[in-house]
This record gives sequence, C-alpha cells and structure tokens, in this order.
Amino acid sequence: MSSGDNSNLASSSLQSHRPVQAPILPSARFSSVSNFAAPPQGIGLRQLWRREWQVKQKSAVQWVYPLVLFLVIITLFPLAVGSEPELLKRLGVPAMWIAAVLALVMGVDDLFRPAFDNGTLTQLIVARAPLSLWVLLRLCIHWLFSGGLVALLSLLVVPLFGLSWLEAGALLASIVVGSPLLLMLAAIASSLTLSLKNGAVLVPLIALPMQLPVLIFATGAVDLYATGLNGLPILALLLAGSIMATLVVPWVIALILKMAWLN
Repeated sequence: MSSGDNSNLASSSLQSHRPVQAPILPSARFSSVSNFAAPPQGIGLRQLWRREWQVKQKSAVQWVYPLVLFLVIITLFPLAVGSEPELLKRLGVPAMWIAAVLALVMGVDDLFRPAFDNGTLTQLIVARAPLSLWVLLRLCIHWLFSGGLVALLSLLVVPLFGLSWLEAGALLASIVVGSPLLLMLAAIASSLTLSLKNGAVLVPLIALPMQLPVLIFATGAVDLYATGLNGLPILALLLAGSIMATLVVPWVIALILKMAWLN
C-alpha cells in the first residue's frame, strides 16, 4: 500500500472519531444574545402598591412631621389671636386651610428624591415599569397619610375655633376635594427641583403661587355654607380640578423624572 493511501486512511479515521456537531439554526445562534438583551419582566400594579405601602410605613417620621406641624399651627393660632368668639369663627377656616397647605408642602420634598438617590428610579426605568403608574400610586399613598389625615384633623376646628358641625363638615369636604390638587401641584414642583442640590428650598416657592387659587376657592365655599348659601358648585369645581390633575400630572411627572435621570 502506498504512502498516499496510508495518509488517506489516517485522515478518514480521525474524521470518524470527531464528535458530530448539530447545525446551528439562526434562532439558536442568537438565543443567548436575545436573552441577554431582553428586558426584565414587567412590574405589576400589586407589586408597586405593596412596595410603596411598606416604604411609607417604614418612613413614619417623614409623614408624621407635617401632621405635627399642622397640629401646632392650629393649636397656637387661637392662643395668638385671642379668645374672642366671633374673631375665632371668622379666622377658623382660613387658619385650617393655611395649616393644611403648609403641611402638604412641607412633606412633599421626599416624594421622589429618595428613589432618585438610592437607585429605585433607575431600576424602574431599566425594567420598563409603568413610571406614570408608579408616580400615581406614590401620590395616592402619600395623600392617604397627609391630606386624608389632615381632613380628619380639621374637625378640631369645632373645639378650637367654635365653628358649628355644619361648617366643620364643609371644611372637611373642601379639604378632601381640594387637597389632591394641592398635592399634584406640589409634586410637580418637587420633581422639577429633583436634580438640584438644594431643591427642597425652592419647592414652596414654586408650589405656593400655584396653590393660592385652590386656597381662595376652598375657603370661599366654606364661607358660603356658613352664610346659608350653596357652596356645592365651588366644591364640584375643586373636585373636577383634582380629578383632571390626577389623570394628567402623573404622566407629566414621569416625563420630568426621566429627564432628570438622563441628566
């Protein structure tokens, strides 16, 4: 047998002992790349609500402080004005609303800044979570611990300022329908100052001018009830404004948060 035949037999024997590889299909060829580039699973409404509720419960100091500020203002106000009954009745509703506005503005700075600093906002954006839904849930939970409790505490206007229960009920209703709009306006101011170093100082300066019309309309509605007139149209107007703000503002804040994250 010649040397050429021996080399052919050797090469054929080596090829017979090589492992046979299956053909790589296009779908299998890029499966690893597609798995690496695929976004994580979406975050649902229930997970977002549970997380935000737990975060709010753990940060009790952040939402108790505005309530304490509200109680201090409405308690010290009668002591500073005096004990004249007519004067207290006339100033009771404005004092309650001023304290409510200050309490809402003071507690709004920590709405998005902790999530921006600790990377929660980054995780939500990378995971392609519905950012506007997260903003809406965070605002709703914050309102329950701020505006809702302030509305209940406003009933203290009866023993502190001598108002009737009818006026106290109108005051409570005005805070319930008007405080969501106040919160949405303050949340816009908080998101606009998120990337600034001392943005907390600018939040009241931006939010309070936008909140003044709500304060004027709400106190006017309670005064109408106190004089025997119908203040329901004004309360309905405040409710409509709160509903429109709840539908629109989370989308606006989500866009602002994405811009602050990119910068």
